[in-house]
Amino acid sequence: MSKLPDLEGLAVFAKVAELRSFAAASETLAMSKATVSKAVTRLELRLGARLFNRTSRRLALTDAGQALVERASRVLAEAEAAEEEASSQSAAPRGLVRMAAPMSLGVASLAPVLPAFLEAYPDVSIDLHLSDATVDLIGMGFDIALRVADLPDSSLVARRLRAVQRHVVAAPAYWAAHGRPTHPADLAEHRGLTYGHQASPETWRFQRAGGEEAAVRPRSVLRANNGDALLPPLLAGTGVAMLPDFIVGPALANGRLEAVLTDWSAAPIALHLVMPPGGPRPARVTVLADYLAKTLGR
Repeated sequence: MSKLPDLEGLAVFAKVAELRSFAAASETLAMSKATVSKAVTRLELRLGARLFNRTSRRLALTDAGQALVERASRVLAEAEAAEEEASSQSAAPRGLVRMAAPMSLGVASLAPVLPAFLEAYPDVSIDLHLSDATVDLIGMGFDIALRVADLPDSSLVARRLRAVQRHVVAAPAYWAAHGRPTHPADLAEHRGLTYGHQASPETWRFQRAGGEEAAVRPRSVLRANNGDALLPPLLAGTGVAMLPDFIVGPALANGRLEAVLTDWSAAPIALHLVMPPGGPRPARVTVLADYLAKTLGR
């Protein structure tokens, strides 16, 4: 066995794991399918472990593959970045950036700013994955992601872009029929429309100047894993919700929704840009991260 690591095998494995397809990796790497397959097989023989479970319809990482994929992806990313720094590509970023973002934020805030980026960097393309679920950046091969949360400590590289304000809102007709709460505890008597992709979604937490805190569990009549799905019931007067400004801002501005408890604030969250650990990063990832920080951090 060579004393040098099989860098090509690691890079090919990382690309197959990212795309979950030998054929797609072959096309992306401009290599034949046979060459891609041989590179992975050679690496498996060298390591003495199978890296993928293959069926006719599905390709999945084994435990050994899952343990290796983060470092292999880092090898690939650092090699790409090193080549870009040593060539003219560092001045003219090019290639594919795989990105994840929450659905509502992606549609309302992210998608409108992407055309200007793609015009400025015509050799960069973006594969955008929209989902409110928290994706595994490393395991799923994403270069960058946006997250709206109070981020826990992790190995990811996080960059805080801006605070995100959440409002307790309902239609004017709902407040007229059920009364406007004057304290968060009053929400226990109201019909709650709750957003599922957050810690303890049924419990709403508040604080206000002076350090006073409150927590309440409205009687949930609808729970959804996407905030936009709660807008039609809200506007119809079905209940009350606590949602971020990028979802309810327009309806608040035109009076179709009204906010209450404005002297209280929901537990703080923020918009973050997150990336896998390690570096250097390809220029295409760096310029997109800087552009999003500038445009979404306002």
